[in-house]
Amino acid sequence: MIPDEVIEQVRDGADLVALVGESVDLKRTGADYRGPCPFHGGTHRNFAVIPKKGMYYCYVCHAAGDVFTYFMKRFGMDYPTAVREVARRSGITIPEQPSRAGPDPREPLFGAVAAAHDWFVRQLVESPAASAAREYLAGRGIDRETAAPLGFGFAPRGPAFLDEMTRLGIDAGTLLEAGLVIRREDGSVAPRFRGRLLIPIHDLRGRVVGFGGRILGPGEPKYLNSPETPIFQKGRLLYNLHQARNAIRKEQTAILVEGYFDVIRLVLAGVEHVVAPLGTALTPDQAALLRRYATQAIILYDSDQAGLRATFRAADELLRHEVRVRVATMPPGEDPDTLARAGGRDAVEAVLHDAVDVIERKIQLLERKGWFDGLEHRRDALDRLLPTIRAARDPITRELYITRVAERSGVSRRVLEEEVGEAGERAADVDAGAGRPPGRAPIPSHVPPAPAAPRRLGAKDEWELLRALVVAPELLARAGKDLPGEWIEGKALREIFDAMVGVGSPLDPTAVIGRLAPETQLVWSKLVADARALAGQDVVPIYEGARQALEARPLLRRWIELRDRLRLASDGAEQDALFRQQLETRREVESRYPRVAERFHWLKRGRTPGRTGRG
Repeated sequence: MIPDEVIEQVRDGADLVALVGESVDLKRTGADYRGPCPFHGGTHRNFAVIPKKGMYYCYVCHAAGDVFTYFMKRFGMDYPTAVREVARRSGITIPEQPSRAGPDPREPLFGAVAAAHDWFVRQLVESPAASAAREYLAGRGIDRETAAPLGFGFAPRGPAFLDEMTRLGIDAGTLLEAGLVIRREDGSVAPRFRGRLLIPIHDLRGRVVGFGGRILGPGEPKYLNSPETPIFQKGRLLYNLHQARNAIRKEQTAILVEGYFDVIRLVLAGVEHVVAPLGTALTPDQAALLRRYATQAIILYDSDQAGLRATFRAADELLRHEVRVRVATMPPGEDPDTLARAGGRDAVEAVLHDAVDVIERKIQLLERKGWFDGLEHRRDALDRLLPTIRAARDPITRELYITRVAERSGVSRRVLEEEVGEAGERAADVDAGAGRPPGRAPIPSHVPPAPAAPRRLGAKDEWELLRALVVAPELLARAGKDLPGEWIEGKALREIFDAMVGVGSPLDPTAVIGRLAPETQLVWSKLVADARALAGQDVVPIYEGARQALEARPLLRRWIELRDRLRLASDGAEQDALFRQQLETRREVESRYPRVAERFHWLKRGRTPGRTGRG
């Protein structure tokens, strides 16, 4: 198993032009390189290597991919072998990792989606039935040569897709699991995408894992995404991140837009550090993914009411992951696609330059409504601002927000801090059972305590999971593989978890302590003492239950967010929509994590989690 970060390092460090040039006579043409295609044996220079995008494309046979795909197709290698060969030729050492027992069971799904994508791309270029798709792209200012490297495809109606997949030896069961076909009531299967322009969706390794299908002509839905599959979870991917991540790192900022064509148009205009959710509100997993590459984000959504609601939901989610958020305001009647088409990069950069912090954008909108001018709406204004203050996990950002809102609203800092529950939020960062953090003075007895705030969701599960690992260190290898460190949100416990996984089994307490900061060593001592109560017990169920609860935590937080928004919503249609989303989230928790749903009984009762006495 090769870690994703190593694969990224190899891909970024590979000289695609030099590697392809070893077997293809390439000549520079503008910013790209052209040569005869090695895949269909062409003699004309229809094969392009595009260094800026780290990809190749043939305008005749439509072969396309990155450096790893090139080695796989050119030399018949599997994916891990291709990665290792590119690393060897690029002078990059891949650290040895424990190998998986047997092949990746998802490989047939990756293969099926890749084969389907190749076929869809050919249909867009060659099929007479795709004329409407080609006209649609032309109407959006995207010609055939521009569309080709973007991987657009076309799914025709009729049985041609199934016939081709059968000819390639891909069975119906694999197609069904990959989300490429649907099963009818009579038991037969049919293509999922019919009569649609297809936009490929890639994972971080650059593999196509799903599609967004845009209908051509009347019909619903306008966009149809691939369903959830073992290789495609839309809430855990961001469109274009596989291409944008280097630009995001360079700019130290990510631009977040709403749709596929918003991304595509900005990229074509030369603004490359741009990504989009996949047709849904930004999820906690997507925010955490974005945080790996940037500490700042600019949200460039539509400026209508729906766009503003989506903007502030996304902003709060990013703030929870310690991403600083600015909001760019579109000119009236424009979206990123139309703005970039009309004014190019200069118009986009002018809008981005004027972006303001999300709390300032909220204050601007409330000032326009006159909600700070009298007492009547001032409480309503604060109700709009407080969720964003609460969402800010970065202490400096939260401090600045409280100061700014106190200044504008005329409400004292002390009252705002109590309302936000800042003291309780800070206390929640002390992991369950770990006590008051070292070095913090106790509150004097004559000072009345601040109102208790709900304990951080999942703090108890983090503590229980580490207790189980102390008692059964043989689980550490398993934890290192199936439990991402970012799931442990408590600072001290994350440090302890990393130290324990680093030491491994048998667990040497002295070695663990040597990896911990002095203040964390006291938390470790309490954890070890607390874990003695589990001696002699089978702690595997405790470990697994806690692990599932931490995995489910983004969904639980989503439910809480929807509940809070539902309480503040005044519009009947908005209330209905929020209630449906809340119900769908609850059902997802119940279906994926039934044991977790049983514990968190407030999912059904609508109570505040901090008041149940449960984690």
